[in-house]
Amino acid sequence: MLDFYKNKRVFVTGHTGFKGAWLCYALHMAGAEVTGFALPPREPGLFQIAALGPRMESVYGDICDYDALWSAFRRAQPELVFHLAAQPIVRESYRDPVATYQTNVMGTVHILECVRRSGCVQSFLNVTTDKVYENRQWLWGYRENDRLGGFDPYANSKSCSELVTGSYRNSFFSDGGVSISTARAGNVIGGGDFAADRIIPDCIRAAQAGEVIQLRNPFSVRPYQHVLEPLSAYLLIVQRQYQDRELSGSYNVGPKEADCLTTGQLADIFCRAWGDGLRWEHVGGDGPHEDQILKLDSTKIASLLGWRPRWDVRQAVEATVDWTRTWMAGGDAAACMERQIQAFFSTAPTVR
Repeated sequence: MLDFYKNKRVFVTGHTGFKGAWLCYALHMAGAEVTGFALPPREPGLFQIAALGPRMESVYGDICDYDALWSAFRRAQPELVFHLAAQPIVRESYRDPVATYQTNVMGTVHILECVRRSGCVQSFLNVTTDKVYENRQWLWGYRENDRLGGFDPYANSKSCSELVTGSYRNSFFSDGGVSISTARAGNVIGGGDFAADRIIPDCIRAAQAGEVIQLRNPFSVRPYQHVLEPLSAYLLIVQRQYQDRELSGSYNVGPKEADCLTTGQLADIFCRAWGDGLRWEHVGGDGPHEDQILKLDSTKIASLLGWRPRWDVRQAVEATVDWTRTWMAGGDAAACMERQIQAFFSTAPTVR
């Protein structure tokens, strides 16, 4: 899969974020010519820790600033585009819904307008989320043809992003000149995620401080997977639709059923992997609405593209702990990241 990207011109929005940094590192290892466009990285951040600056062309700007985006895009002349720039935190979307919609909806319009104007792009992927579906608290996974919706501003803005992508595909790319897809991934974990209001980063911060982990909702079920799982799917989608335009569309990217766990079960796995007597407790709160159960049906991407998960949730947590302890000890976190990418892509996909 990675061999396809050698010498390809690739444009990544949101490259300074957690997912974006992992994606750009994998593309760098593949020999791609990568240009990233994103807000400046925060401290601490995986982008700096992995020393990605010298490994790629990095442009700092706001996806809401169309002129700045178009200027960077025109210089890069990419063949392949991964759109990851987003406001990705549910609770932040309640605090600032306007900025969430501006980033997640108009940001998508802006990058697709760059694709439309450029004439150089052959394959485009918009990365959204598993939360785009109208959640009916089903015990089974949502499929790509289920109704979009989204309760909170984050989920709803990502649903709108899906609709924008579909409209551009139908209105401007129906001739098949550019392959356009969206990918709806589950909850990701991995080394280098420092975001607020995410379960594993919260666990790590508690472990570092020698405190008890506090869980707001230990009974909510989510499709947890290592960050390299969806990234491998994104890379595969962009490659395969580049080779066959008929594969454009929307794809769910989720773990096996056994890895759809409650937050409490995930915290248990983390505590065992971390050691040091780490434990968690349930703390109540008056936080905003959160769906109790969410699963994905990934039959489509398995059937059409042959994608399947490689690591189970235990391996995902252990890899996250390995990276984090390496970084905390002052070790070479970038080398650890490279080893994990190599190990992941050399692992055979599981059989469902």
